[in-house]
This record gives sequence, C-alpha cells and structure tokens, in this order.
Amino acid sequence: MHGSFVGESLPFPPQLDSWAHGSPPSLAMKILQTVLLSLLVSTCVAQTGASGASSAAPTRPKIVGVAHIGLRTDNLDAARKFYTGVLGFQEPFSLDKEPAEGTGLLLTYFKVNDHQYIEMFPALTDPKMDRLSHISFETSDAEQLRAYLASRGVKVPEKLEPMRDGNRGFDVSDPDGHDVEFVELRPGSMHSREFGKFLPEGRISQRIIHVGVVVKDRAAADHFYKDILGFQETWHGGMKDTETDWVDMRVPEGTDWLEYMLNVHDPDPQELGVMHHFALGVPNVKTGYETALKRGYKASEKPQIGRDGKWQFNLYDPNFTRVELMEPKPVEKPCCSEMKQ
Repeated sequence: MHGSFVGESLPFPPQLDSWAHGSPPSLAMKILQTVLLSLLVSTCVAQTGASGASSAAPTRPKIVGVAHIGLRTDNLDAARKFYTGVLGFQEPFSLDKEPAEGTGLLLTYFKVNDHQYIEMFPALTDPKMDRLSHISFETSDAEQLRAYLASRGVKVPEKLEPMRDGNRGFDVSDPDGHDVEFVELRPGSMHSREFGKFLPEGRISQRIIHVGVVVKDRAAADHFYKDILGFQETWHGGMKDTETDWVDMRVPEGTDWLEYMLNVHDPDPQELGVMHHFALGVPNVKTGYETALKRGYKASEKPQIGRDGKWQFNLYDPNFTRVELMEPKPVEKPCCSEMKQ
C-alpha cells in the first residue's frame, strides 16, 4: 500500500471535529463522514492495485517465426550469384558501415518474403571463421521481450537502442554462445517500406522454415529455448534410430523452427557450414532441384528423403553454408520419434 492511513493525522472539518469530541452529529454530517471514508478506501484500493500491477512479472510477448539468418562471406559477388542467380532472391537494400566502423559495405539483404531475409556480411576475413553471424526471430514486442528475459535472468541490454534499419530489437547469447536477435518490425523501417515489393515469382522458395545451429549441451539449450522462450519440440532423430542428432524446436506462436545440431565435435569450416544452415520450404523438391540446375548450379548431391521422412535437397553457397530445400510434409514415416503437427 502506498501511504498509511492508520494513525495518520487527517484534518477534519469543524463540524466533524466537534462530533468527534462528543457533539451529536447531524444527518448531513453523517453523510459527509461516509463520503470521506469512501474516498479514503477508494484511494487505498487504487494505490494497492497500482502497486500490484507494477510489481507483476513481465509476460512473454509473441515469438512468431524466423526473421532472418546472418551469414559471412569473403566474396560478395559470388554470394550474389548464388542467392540471386540460383535461388532467385532480390537484393532490395543494404547498409554501409558507420564512420567509427571504417568504410564500405556493412551488410546487404536478400529478401525471401516481407518478414524474412538472408543478411550477408562481407566480413569473412579468416578461412577458419564461423560463417554464421547470427540467427533472428520476429517478436510482436521487442521491449516487452527484453523486460521478460531480464526477469528470467537472461543478460539483455539495459535499454533498446535505435536500430539503423528502423526496426526495434536486441541481441542475446544463447548457452552455446550463438548471437540470437529478436526483432520487431516497425512502420517506416527499411523492411516495412518494401512490403509487397522485391518478390519475384521466380524465387525458388517463399519461406525460411527453419535455421540450424550446433548445440553442445541439450539441457542448457532446452532451458533457454523451451523453458524461458517457450519453444516446443516437434521431432527428434538421428543417423541411427538409437541416437539423437537433431531436435526440431518450433517457435511458440508460429510454424518455423530451430534445429539443434547435436554430437558435433571440432568441425572444420566446411562441416560447420553444413551444421549452421537454413531450410527453405518448397512445394516440390524435384522442381526446386531442376530449377537450380537450369540456373547453373553444379550439384554435388541429389534430392533424397531424409530421416524425418521429408524430401529434401542440399545446396551450398560459395562459403559452404548449407541451404536445404524441404517439402512441408513427410512422405514416409519419420524415424526415431513421432512428428508433432
């Protein structure tokens, strides 16, 4: 309760003061007394309610899907030939470095749909570097999510800083040290200004359906992604029926998922590129495969049915990052566990 009314000296009107010292109250004074007491009680209740509201723990806002994956390259021209020439995505905008960061291009964007992008950073300066810069999920309220994560003990920025693209968001580190960004698309941002544009019919896919990252400690990852963020397992499987090498964790308010890549030990850059991947949903993998070949892609693999029972086809960008074309539904019974819808 804000303020105390017990034992507090409150000024009384002269009529009430005389009544309090023995003079009989009139009907008007009784009414006035009742009104004053009601006002005191109402004030007390209102202040108590406000105090309770302010001390309530923040709730998690919606996390609706994959927003983008950030990748590094040492050859932007080659990356463009792959992401635009083979996959058919357009490049609607880019950002240059701030003066304090040097000169030149910071990153460019390949658009999959109005809410999903591939961000490409010409920042691969060492062949041993991880090609993965970060993964990103879209939220309905970045500030509310920041406050919620802070309340759950996750290290977050003290406040949201303006983002150069006009959206709102922030980054955290997951238990494996991956940079995980949460972004809220805002009116007037670079992205929202281009809604409905740069969406050619010839693009090989219209949606990123999952991103995959190496996970060393599944229990720690589950605490972060499942217990705190609300992701839910939809399937797990492995190269053998008795092993679990992959776990699909669906976002709480959408259909996209994060794939844990387990049992990965000391990978070289090429293997890490296979593990740190993203998947594009397609209605027909065979058609996607034929389209890639017609556009000049030299395939080292052919379409196949994965252990999850789905048709898939792996492509690799010039820096080894795997791009998986995947059909939405299994055509065979998945191994290892039931696939939840």
